[in-house]
Amino acid sequence: MHRCTLPISALARASNPLTRPSAPATVALSPFAADPASAVRQLDVRVARPEPARLVLEYELVGDLARVRIGTGHPDGPTEGLWRHTCMEVFVGVTPAGPYVEFNLAPDGQWAAYRFSGYRADMAALTAIRPPRIELRIQADRLLLGADVELPADLAAAGLRLGITAVVENTRGQLEYWALRHAGPKPDFHHPDSFGFEI
Repeated sequence: MHRCTLPISALARASNPLTRPSAPATVALSPFAADPASAVRQLDVRVARPEPARLVLEYELVGDLARVRIGTGHPDGPTEGLWRHTCMEVFVGVTPAGPYVEFNLAPDGQWAAYRFSGYRADMAALTAIRPPRIELRIQADRLLLGADVELPADLAAAGLRLGITAVVENTRGQLEYWALRHAGPKPDFHHPDSFGFEI
């Protein structure tokens, strides 16, 4: 299992010169549809780019964790279909409608990465990277997922646009879709307008 060796305190020391010089940026995700009965009260993400080809993210989900379904898989390589269950995600591109990559980061350490030539076009597994390093910490009312992600070489030197998202499955098998920005009449994390954070 690939586990992130960065403790939470190390994330706070990461440098992000495009936001604040001494700390990562923190963004709040919102659900596609508000549900007063949701198990999730809040979902924030801290994001930093300590090196051109590296993103460090910490997803903090606050709520009734007894009602959140968390996978118990055994990662031994990329895993398909993670978005059908609780999964943190980040989409990374340079221009709104151009090529981009998608990372799926599950609490049990499973992961997947894909490359697209444009909006949902020419999906292919992203293989020329090291596996993301994932660390999970669970407290009484919060889930903390830290991820250290290597970017492909063609994105390393550019200013990036990120779509920061999450899928949360409750214990009844229902899915909630959380994102920094929602675009369109249904949940669509791939939509160019959902890439709402620059780094």
